[in-house]
Amino acid sequence: MIDTTTLWTAIYIVMLAAFTGYVVISRVPVILHTPLMSGSNFIHGIVLVGAMVALGLATTPLEQIIGFIAVVLGAANVTGGYVVTERILQMFDRSGKKPEKEARK
Repeated sequence: MIDTTTLWTAIYIVMLAAFTGYVVISRVPVILHTPLMSGSNFIHGIVLVGAMVALGLATTPLEQIIGFIAVVLGAANVTGGYVVTERILQMFDRSGKKPEKEARK
């Protein structure tokens, strides 16, 4: 079982990371958004692998449920990041071709 000091330390670290992430991302210029998104997709891929490893090492049903939720949310985050990056890159496409979705209309 986790003692209360370790639990509060973990909660503090998560809150500090969330605040730091918010501050850093909110100050990124628009022109750097696409490269930053690509880099964060790489990091989220590593997080997804970590969630899969944690799920593989889970022994109790509670750990397995939490691990499964982590894998599902990590996969959704990676997929969503690549979808958003693709849409942003299509906005800057100078070839004059319409995206497939709009060309069918």
